[in-house]
Amino acid sequence: MSEKNSKNIVPCLLWVKQGCAKQKPDKVSLDKDELKKIIQRTQEKLDGVEDDSDDALDEASAPEKEEGENNDEFAKAVQKAKNMAASIKKKAAAESKKAEKRKRAGEEEEEDDIVDKYGLEDYDDDESPMDFLQGIGGLTPFASNEEDPYITLKDDADSDDEDFELKPSDNLIALGRVTEEAAILEVHIYNAEQSNLFIHHDYVLPTFPLVLEWLDYDVADGQTGNFVAMGTMEPDISLWDLDVVDSLEPVSILEGVKPIKKKKKMKKKETLSTGHSDAVLDLSWNRHVRNVLASASADQTVRLWDLAEGKTASTLTHHSQQVQCVAWHPVESQSLLTGSFDKRNNLYIPICVCPQASTDQGNLYCVDIRQDKPVYTLSAHEQAVTGLSFSSQIPGLVVTTSPDKHFKVWDVQGNKPSLVLSRKLHMDILHCVSCNPDEPFVFAVGANKDFKVWDIRESAAVRRHFLDRMPSKLAAECEGDDEDLLEDAAAAAMENLNMDDEDAAEEEEMLAGDRPVAKASGEGNQALKAKKKKKKKKKKGGAEG
Repeated sequence: MSEKNSKNIVPCLLWVKQGCAKQKPDKVSLDKDELKKIIQRTQEKLDGVEDDSDDALDEASAPEKEEGENNDEFAKAVQKAKNMAASIKKKAAAESKKAEKRKRAGEEEEEDDIVDKYGLEDYDDDESPMDFLQGIGGLTPFASNEEDPYITLKDDADSDDEDFELKPSDNLIALGRVTEEAAILEVHIYNAEQSNLFIHHDYVLPTFPLVLEWLDYDVADGQTGNFVAMGTMEPDISLWDLDVVDSLEPVSILEGVKPIKKKKKMKKKETLSTGHSDAVLDLSWNRHVRNVLASASADQTVRLWDLAEGKTASTLTHHSQQVQCVAWHPVESQSLLTGSFDKRNNLYIPICVCPQASTDQGNLYCVDIRQDKPVYTLSAHEQAVTGLSFSSQIPGLVVTTSPDKHFKVWDVQGNKPSLVLSRKLHMDILHCVSCNPDEPFVFAVGANKDFKVWDIRESAAVRRHFLDRMPSKLAAECEGDDEDLLEDAAAAAMENLNMDDEDAAEEEEMLAGDRPVAKASGEGNQALKAKKKKKKKKKKGGAEG
């Protein structure tokens, strides 16, 4: 398969704050006893399935108990069949033992032939033993590669250990990846000081990942840890310990409702659902009440999970279509915001807030629930807004992504939004974006073609626009950049040569920050449309003249 057609989708990702992960993650190693227990548990499950099948078969084929004689004959036939099956199993086991014995005997004979052929019994009695000080063929041996002056590439064990251990300045990036071969949860290391980015470890997944949410709550004992909750195309929610390498399964699963076969009669206790019945589309962990996790699902519900109990504590059914997103208020622990395909945002246990909301039409809204109309409406993209992330430290800095393949940087401070940067990343459809919690200008983007980590200060427009809001350390790093601002601006202009003249002119104005893109309640968008029409009329008139 060609590289162009190969699948390499990153639908979800998140950052882990510095210092939250173990300096030296744990490695999973199974000894023989543990492996034996796993095999035994699996066998017991298989036996249980087989027993259930036998019971169902007996129940389906059993005649009605009207004549005792027929029942006795049927019971004898069943018993005879079981005896025959047991006899076959016994014979098969005996044949297997005999084959094993023959195999061992053959191996012992083969070993004896090798010993006799090469005289290995007299090997230690050689009259002229090799002088190992002289090496083999005149080559002088050394205890290690470090002692051999002729070997320039030394042992890289120390280097591997150094890469495995985490530094205090390291961030983790957890991301879901889907390729032609498998679905994977990957954990990457990012170090801004050393400009390093590499994969640390990964986990194989059974299904397509949709959303990740970080949490520090250990479901085993309530202590702090380093975990991610994952929502997938299945109704289950899996919890993974990022501090454990080579794990074969999640530490816990918040189980959804499995589909029940139509032929099987549903019991009353099975009607009491304990989880979702469809794909989990979004997750949000309550940082103030650490054992609470909220989940949004395609089954049109929002569930609040008690992680200590591993079950649903409450179910919200206020939406009429799939619930696409959910988020806890950053300060008010009792307030939850939800968004749905029914085109409604609901604030559960309401307070006055001004959240940013995006739509599948490419619009971005700022909403104050104390007002009837949005504070402003921004036409951010030509297609749906699939990713929205605020800077972790810079007030007013917002980044959006879209299937239109554009990555855009906005300044929304003072409720007067303006476009600072628009860049086509050449990664096909952009699915998600997230800001580094420790580096306010570093964003990770997931797309149809892999993922990218980008320090947007590489853009002169971004540096110039947000310089006065940068922390002193970051501002100091940008000192002396004034000379290359013109060069960067020229490079950005070259990237826009493929645009229409009118669009290029408007883009240039936006990048310069000379005018807002939109004003409150969409007035700016209407002004833009009027301006475009006016330009087109002038252009048309000039051509006719």
